[in-house]
Amino acid sequence: MMRVAFILLLFLTDGALCKRVCSYQDIVDYLNLTTDNTVFKLTRPVLDYTHPTTVELDILLYAILAVIEKTQTFIPFVWVTMMWNNERISWDPAQFCGITQISVPRDMLWKPDLFIYEMIQKDDSPQNPYMYVSYDGTITSEEDMKVVSTCKMDVHKFPFDTQKCNISIGSAIHCVDEIRLIPFSNSSRATQFSREMMKTQGEWEFLQLSVASYNFTFDNKPWEQLIYTFTMKRRPLLHVINFLLPILFFLCLDLASYFISDHRGEKLGFKVTVLLAISVLLLILNDILPSMSNKTPLIATYCIVIFALMLLSLLETILVTYLMEKDSQEKLRLREDWEDKQEKDQVDNCNTDEKRRTGCSCICKVSDGEKQHELLPVAAEVDNIVQSGESRVLLLILEELRELQKTVNLHLSCRDEGGKSSHWATRINRAFFIFYIIVVSTFLLLIYMEWKN
Repeated sequence: MMRVAFILLLFLTDGALCKRVCSYQDIVDYLNLTTDNTVFKLTRPVLDYTHPTTVELDILLYAILAVIEKTQTFIPFVWVTMMWNNERISWDPAQFCGITQISVPRDMLWKPDLFIYEMIQKDDSPQNPYMYVSYDGTITSEEDMKVVSTCKMDVHKFPFDTQKCNISIGSAIHCVDEIRLIPFSNSSRATQFSREMMKTQGEWEFLQLSVASYNFTFDNKPWEQLIYTFTMKRRPLLHVINFLLPILFFLCLDLASYFISDHRGEKLGFKVTVLLAISVLLLILNDILPSMSNKTPLIATYCIVIFALMLLSLLETILVTYLMEKDSQEKLRLREDWEDKQEKDQVDNCNTDEKRRTGCSCICKVSDGEKQHELLPVAAEVDNIVQSGESRVLLLILEELRELQKTVNLHLSCRDEGGKSSHWATRINRAFFIFYIIVVSTFLLLIYMEWKN
């Protein structure tokens, strides 16, 4: 019994001593991977130069950092994965304790010379210093990249626009016969993974990431590109609140100004103030939109048409104010003429009364050479008529009726002659108000349908 236990203990001890310990450095030594060994990084890693190197590429979107319309720049933060086969590297995992993958510095191995055609600024994000090497020679490179690229934007429907920006990746010196580019994920998988990995979108809403292969011929050689198209939609709430609604409110204020009296200068000053406010918003719009565009942005049409309508409304107010002032000046002139005529009539009446008194006194006078008995009956009769109270009252009533008739005729002439300008001003104001409402309603309906189309 003791002998069996001793044999079992000896077997376990020998098994523990025979267990092999492996490290990544053993594989590196086996492959002779050193920074001084240039055989792994000088040339394309194929044993037969006619064999193309197949590069599987995958790009996923982490975040949309910025989309600048003024400079037409698209700045995404992406995760880039590249896989290719190095035919000079391989080992048997069974000889190295089952190790199937190691990581080595990036500058020890050859890498595909892929670059982004639209990139306009060098990537300044931290780089991953290592690559993964598999036992069958598959090299995997993963890194995060901040891409500052150009993007041809269509701002016709700003701020309800949808933009599509491309990232085109290709080799700098290797044609299709030397490097083949294959997408690792199709469009649906890339879109799904990007939505799961998305950290921030900011003003934009990510819609889709599509992948396409594009072949072209240059210098009698076939070349290949992988084009990743990022489709995103702008969130318009901020621009609607800060820009579109204030302009619409100013338009409503301009419509409401028609209920202000035309006889005062407040209406004209109010319209000028609203027009200046629209001008300030147009300056803000000039800073937002790019200077060059294939189509005129609808928001620019929206602002310019509203500005033109308010300018036309201001000109109409100036015309109506001019007609009102002309009518007031005409009434003032007629009133002054009437007052001058009144003064003249008063002077004539005074002269008439004076002559009447003089005539009566003359009638009463008798010369010394005439006969006294012939003049006495006539003078007595005239004195009785002049001094009679009833005839004096009748004369005064007759004079008052004559003055009243002159006053009524003068007022009628003032209303007929001086009210023509005011009448035309009222008709113009009413017709333009109806025209203004119809044009504004039609334009807003059309611009809304164009934005939503």
